[in-house]
Amino acid sequence: MKYEVVMGLETHVELSTKSKIFCSCGGHSEAKEPNDCVCPACCGMPGMLPVMNKHVVELAIRAGLMLNCKINQYATFDKKSYYYPDLPCAYQITQWFHPICTEGHVDVTTKSGTRQIGIKQIHMEEDAGKLVHDDWADVTYVDFNRTSVPLIEIVSKPDFRSAEEVLAYLDMLKSMFRFGGISECEEGAMRCDVNISIRPEGSTELGVRSEIKNMSSMTAIERAIKYEVARHIDAIERNTEVLVQETRRWDDVKNKTFSMRNKETAADYRYFPDPNLMPIVVDDEWLQSIKDNMPATIGEKRSEYTEKGLSEREIDVLVSERNLCELLDATVASGCKVSDAAAYILTDCAGILRKNGKLMSDLDITPEDLSYIIKTVNSGKINRSTGKKVLTAVLEESVDPEKYIKDNALDAGVDDSAILETVKKVIANDPKAVGDYLGGKTKAIQALFGGCMKELKGKGDPASIRTMLETELEKMK
Repeated sequence: MKYEVVMGLETHVELSTKSKIFCSCGGHSEAKEPNDCVCPACCGMPGMLPVMNKHVVELAIRAGLMLNCKINQYATFDKKSYYYPDLPCAYQITQWFHPICTEGHVDVTTKSGTRQIGIKQIHMEEDAGKLVHDDWADVTYVDFNRTSVPLIEIVSKPDFRSAEEVLAYLDMLKSMFRFGGISECEEGAMRCDVNISIRPEGSTELGVRSEIKNMSSMTAIERAIKYEVARHIDAIERNTEVLVQETRRWDDVKNKTFSMRNKETAADYRYFPDPNLMPIVVDDEWLQSIKDNMPATIGEKRSEYTEKGLSEREIDVLVSERNLCELLDATVASGCKVSDAAAYILTDCAGILRKNGKLMSDLDITPEDLSYIIKTVNSGKINRSTGKKVLTAVLEESVDPEKYIKDNALDAGVDDSAILETVKKVIANDPKAVGDYLGGKTKAIQALFGGCMKELKGKGDPASIRTMLETELEKMK
């Protein structure tokens, strides 16, 4: 018998905010040591009241707009009651009755084609803490740094039919949210619960559902789905076990899932409105302001850069990191050509970062500094080689490029007479290279050119130096 896989996802995304959702503690990324980013409010002390972070609402609405959702202009918070050691209040503040976004959709493309995936809702909630298990000492520690870090949970409809669609969807969310400034979606900042069942092909009735909890690795998600599909089919066809609705965890070492507990229902969580938080009312003016300030999408940026003449490969790298697009746009706005700015960012900066074991996401240079270097090179004040030297100093030592050029006398000009004198000197001191060149080995000019650049200490226009060198050599034929 042929079976159809039916899956829905619950994707938790940690938002890029400077503080937590209900208190002024720094976000999870601010923490340096366990429990050093907590306060009485986020670690559940009695009598402490939550205070809503407005920016969380704005980011949630921005995410909803990206996923074509209806924005609910009246939203409330609710208490989800359950006990777990990393949940200090024994309840989680979330949205159940009136979530901020509902009824959205996105198109997901795989090698099998494009399908529309429905979004049931997006709601805001607080994260729980983190349990750290020490098997050697046989103890478990609790780290509350992550407690009350703001999340949005994107709940899809059961529209996925393959692991490929799941991975394409998650990859799209990651790119979309990183580019839109909603979340960095780094490891642990984007976690996914997969609800999975199977049914006979052609059936409309859903099968017994398993939920695989808290996975952040794309590879693990793919393997877990394939394992669960095989487990369900074996249970149905070979009676290997009785399927029950349950929550399971994935063991990446043993390459299989294990039962954690029976799957809870809404009644088990005893949802009720949080009396400590007022309803959120998004008026028309606020909603319009969020829409007006929506960042450009990846698709819009691709079209813009294509029109400006950048290659597809260059565009792929640029749109992978929003900070690269912002740096490019600001550098071009300051008067540089887009081709020059792209070359410096994607070739020179990338090479320097790679040499230092860093990624493009680590690029730290202001548009003003990059623009100054490009303009100084293009004006002939320094040559391209010197420009790269200055750029390296800016990236590695955070120097001011103008001051660096002045302090190191890199802008000292070299007149044509001095260049000609150097060319003649190099020719006289390297008869072998001269003989090879005159004998037809044209590549021998590189040794002579290198000698000139060394004598001039990188100063002077390389094109002018080469032209003079070729002219002097031609006179010797």
